[in-house]
Amino acid sequence: MNKQRSSSRYEMDMTSGPLLTKILSFSGPLVLMGMLQLLYNAADIVVVGRFASSQSQAAVGSTGSLINLLVNVFMGLSVGASVLVARCYGAGDVAKVQKAVHTAVTLALFSGLTVGLFGFVMAKRLLRLMDSPEDVIDLASTYIRIYFAGMPVNMLYNFGAAVLRAVGDTRRPMYYLSLSGLVNVLLNLLLVIVFRMDVAGVAIATVASQLISAFLVIRCLMKSSTCVHLDIRRLGVDRECMKSILRIGLPAGLQGSVFSISNVLIQTSVNSFGSMAMAGNTNAGNLEGFVYTAMNAIHQADITFASQNYGARRYGRVRKVLWCCLGAATAIGLTMGLLFIVFDRQLLSIYNASEDVIFYGLKRMLILMPTYFLCGLMDVMVGQLRGIGYSVMPMIVSLTGACALRLIWIWTLFSIPAYHTLEVLYLSYPVSWAVTFAAHMVCYLICSRKRLPRTDS
Repeated sequence: MNKQRSSSRYEMDMTSGPLLTKILSFSGPLVLMGMLQLLYNAADIVVVGRFASSQSQAAVGSTGSLINLLVNVFMGLSVGASVLVARCYGAGDVAKVQKAVHTAVTLALFSGLTVGLFGFVMAKRLLRLMDSPEDVIDLASTYIRIYFAGMPVNMLYNFGAAVLRAVGDTRRPMYYLSLSGLVNVLLNLLLVIVFRMDVAGVAIATVASQLISAFLVIRCLMKSSTCVHLDIRRLGVDRECMKSILRIGLPAGLQGSVFSISNVLIQTSVNSFGSMAMAGNTNAGNLEGFVYTAMNAIHQADITFASQNYGARRYGRVRKVLWCCLGAATAIGLTMGLLFIVFDRQLLSIYNASEDVIFYGLKRMLILMPTYFLCGLMDVMVGQLRGIGYSVMPMIVSLTGACALRLIWIWTLFSIPAYHTLEVLYLSYPVSWAVTFAAHMVCYLICSRKRLPRTDS
């Protein structure tokens, strides 16, 4: 077994050196990348809201939960690929890293073609199941079909970025996303304002930008002289790597998809309040995305740092990773959430100047923003458990504590006429986050005794 590896200035050895400094160095580009991505996504919503109609804005925003429902199983596999590459990289097993890289890219192509075809064909039927209003459904169907036509390049970028992230390279994916996002914004303005293409223009701009980012990340892997070098002629599936990716990634993907089912049901409940409520919900949700993205960068750091150190058998360092990440997620979530509350009306007015739309956006923000840090704590616990080899357990806990609780909330409390309000609906989020975080912490304290012996070997 080859135990030597070369590295580039973009890669990071997470098994030694100052831990918090490296976590922040790793997370910084991820935060910036996520913020840029959200700004570009916000541009989609702002452009159609300002230059098309509130119905177009609702159409673009209301498809997010459905898209996530269909793609999250496969996106979970990219998590499995990232964990496997990071663990082998930490152990210095170059040959295994190579097999994992080529298996991951092959899987990305298969995933993109499969989910893209299904989403394109089933788009309108699924939107009807979500009770999309008649003044929105045709626009939403147009958007979602074009979006899914570009799914293969979407998957290639995400799997390729996961491979780079596994070896500590978060800067180059950020550069690529910055360029592709700029193209997205410019095409939005051109296709919607100049050519009056409405939601179709937004969707085409999104797919075009994804094509650019996918090309750049695959090109990066092909030109790499390190252990993550990609050779197109060696594309294929290694059985052992595939088993490891499925063992880690499939539960993560299933968890994400079932989470999306609960979000689809919540979106369906929001839809029942009309297109103004849908637009307000969309705008507030987009703002929440900025907080989530910052905390998710810490979640990604937790997975990768825990995986590399677990592969290197630095068990004490794995524990330190968790506490550093919990502290960082809490600080980020509380600071950003409270800051957004202070400027809530001003931020919502950027998306849509309609007082009705702002009114509905405020309903969501006032409940979720002060409590959003709980979502970050929940995700950090999931990342730690996956980093030390557990994937089914956090899936079961998350599905029970978050998804099942939200469904029960909708079918019981929210169904009572006196409590059939958006405020009651939105309260299901912080309650489920708090319960699930507590359950994950109990599981971790039990599992760490087995997986993380007190003396590093």
